[in-house]
Amino acid sequence: MRTVTVTLTGAAGIYGGLVLYREYFVKAQYTGNEQLFGKTAIVTGANTGIGKEVAHDFARRGARVIMACRDMKKCEQTREKIVADSFNTNVACRECDLSSIESIKRFADDINQNEKSLHLLINNAGVMWHPSKLTKDGFEQHLGVNYLGHFLLTNLLIEKLSTCSPSRIVNVTSPMYKRGQIDFDDLNISKKVFNPKIAYEQASLAIVLATQEFCRQYPGSGVIANCVNPGITRTEIARHTIDKSIISRVIIGPALKAFMKTPMQGAQGVIQCALDPQLEGQCGKYFNDMKEEAIAPNATNEKEAKRLWLISERWTRLNK
Repeated sequence: MRTVTVTLTGAAGIYGGLVLYREYFVKAQYTGNEQLFGKTAIVTGANTGIGKEVAHDFARRGARVIMACRDMKKCEQTREKIVADSFNTNVACRECDLSSIESIKRFADDINQNEKSLHLLINNAGVMWHPSKLTKDGFEQHLGVNYLGHFLLTNLLIEKLSTCSPSRIVNVTSPMYKRGQIDFDDLNISKKVFNPKIAYEQASLAIVLATQEFCRQYPGSGVIANCVNPGITRTEIARHTIDKSIISRVIIGPALKAFMKTPMQGAQGVIQCALDPQLEGQCGKYFNDMKEEAIAPNATNEKEAKRLWLISERWTRLNK
């Protein structure tokens, strides 16, 4: 019995030490003090996780923050907390369901018609390893939400962003893009057996390819777009991975949590990419742990990027 107690005590001590290390000694933190008074920022998926922390940071810096979310009740609850903490009442919730072209267009029309300016677009919302499901427009869920939804939103807002330039777009993606392949013969994964991991990898790669193509499509617009890997962060995106069962949540989840970033830590790279003056003029880059990283060979094919862009325009019914 004593041996068991000693073992459990030791394990608890190690776990606590890892948590303390993660909380207090992880050095990846953006220290820039840029102020955003007079600036407007849109953050998708801003009601929770990394998006919430980014919106919170922007609000503290004085920005007008538009929280683009699917769940308005959760959005409003988060908005109230951000306002109370930042003393910035210029924070708004707007409905934007990235699985619906109609919802995205309605949101973009509202921004273009009613907002005086737009300087930052943070494409953060997404799903990971989601079971087989189609969006409202018939797209595979990972491709539709993580990539096509943000692709459409970006292109619908490009004129507003360009008018207010210099402006920035930050596309949150995953290092799993390095394992991805764009299957142009079955882009919507309707012909082969569905694998959520492969679907997530393809969508992540699509984001990196399209971010580079954006720079070629809109040269001289005054708008830059870059990709950010926030790192392994404990957010609600894990609901289809380590949170999908009671055993995972109770046993595996707490153990992994000691090694994972908090949402605030995960948000630092996104904030840096959005605000760091040293990144002005840089477009189509990929950042990992707040440092630029060479883009993997599978994401550097310009012909594939162009082909993907043209398909995305057609699928999202984008009228340029």
